Amino acid sequence: MSGPLRIGALISGGGRTLLNIADRIDAGDLDAEIAVVIASREGIAGVQRARDRGFDVRVLRDDDAITAALLAASVNLVCLCGYVRLLRIDPPLAGRIMNIHPALLPDFGGSGMYGDRVHAAVLAAERTESGCTVHFVDDQYDHGPIILQRRCPVLPGDDVDTLAARVFEQECIAYPEAIRMFAKKAVRHAAGTS
Repeated sequence: MSGPLRIGALISGGGRTLLNIADRIDAGDLDAEIAVVIASREGIAGVQRARDRGFDVRVLRDDDAITAALLAASVNLVCLCGYVRLLRIDPPLAGRIMNIHPALLPDFGGSGMYGDRVHAAVLAAERTESGCTVHFVDDQYDHGPIILQRRCPVLPGDDVDTLAARVFEQECIAYPEAIRMFAKKAVRHAAGTS
């Protein structure tokens, strides 16, 4: 791999995770670029935020079209950034798609477990710890090899909003760290070393 890591970002909501990655790139903390942003639907806040940052944004729901757009953009890595659809993984992208989940997988994952639902489940289970998980994506929701996790406490008196804010602070550290790990491995692989 030569040059910055080319990232394809998939969004379904407000785009905060995408903007965190973009901010890390702009600050020089990540040697990467956002090559394309794919949204699951028009009219979400993330679409406008991504366009405001100057990103190439496509609204696509068909897996064939998504794969074609990612390959046409020559992405090295696909980052799911609050993307809530189950994505078909075509062979050219296998092992190159990662996701961040706002809980410590394997707990509190699976179909329908995203956003505030996750934090509400953690609180209902009376856990004393939460956090986030970055993992490679396979053909199941919130499954696949874990790359890294970051933890934070669940404090007495927490509600969904306070816990979500504390977990998101960890997400802002974890996802860029996982992307850096992937980039280093890609560079070593390109150089023929392990």
